[in-house]
Amino acid sequence: MLVDLAGWEQRPSCLTTMAYELCSAVFENYSSLVDGRQLLFLSLQIGFRHLDPKNPQIPTKLTHTEYHQKMVDIIFESGGEDTIADLLHAWTSHSDSHKPPPSLSKCVGHLIGLQPSSQRLRQLIIRSVGLISRQEFGEVDAGEFCQWLNRLHVSVKDMDMEGRWVNLLTHIFHRPEGVQHLSQPYWELLAELSLSGSLQPQRVTWNPDITTDLEHGQEVGKLECWMVVVWMLWPPETGITTEEDLEHVSLSLFRQQPSSVWKLGQRLVERWSEERPEGVPESFRQTWNKARLEWLSGLNCK
Repeated sequence: MLVDLAGWEQRPSCLTTMAYELCSAVFENYSSLVDGRQLLFLSLQIGFRHLDPKNPQIPTKLTHTEYHQKMVDIIFESGGEDTIADLLHAWTSHSDSHKPPPSLSKCVGHLIGLQPSSQRLRQLIIRSVGLISRQEFGEVDAGEFCQWLNRLHVSVKDMDMEGRWVNLLTHIFHRPEGVQHLSQPYWELLAELSLSGSLQPQRVTWNPDITTDLEHGQEVGKLECWMVVVWMLWPPETGITTEEDLEHVSLSLFRQQPSSVWKLGQRLVERWSEERPEGVPESFRQTWNKARLEWLSGLNCK
């Protein structure tokens, strides 16, 4: 099978479309091709290797066929990092990136445990995780999934769909395995997103069990991050939680880690001052003042 690429480099969208259609044709005739695997890898390389992995869109609309779905095992088991990245680029970077092809969910079992050495593949794995529905990860061992995420070291700058990552992280935090296994940087990540205004209260659900699990596990650093999220999204004024609930947890945190009185207070007060015309919620002001008085009283007793 010969492919004439003359002039196609001047029309990158046509080149991508042609190469992706060729992938389908190759797999349709895969059993009769002597060099089918190499031709499949080459087609993906031609179509996607030249594209920027940081750009969530490609300049064309791809048609996904049943043969494209069947490529997953061969690509992940026989292809190198570049070829895997080519496939993930095809399935995550298109004109409607919030609706990936169903084929992407077939990659879940292959993605878990994959440790990329190239920044290109890492970027595309992170985008894939953000696009795959959290239900698809429900079949994966939660502890193993958390350990894998820990090794990916995802940050805000790696994301191009923050809301979907928020949904995934909060889903994990609602599980005991998430409290136990997901590293503190992810809790800090969610706190950072809440302070940036990227989170909306209706996107996540208040769950007092999370604070209870963190308290029992003496996860003070994670609890501090979680309280940022709680106070930003569910202050008592919303009616979703109660002042007594938050006062109890906040004071418990402040007593375990007195530095949180100042650090947590400063982060929240600065954000509220920027965003809320009415300023700091009275419920937090009262709790914060009570914690400061306790802290000062403790100093005077020494």
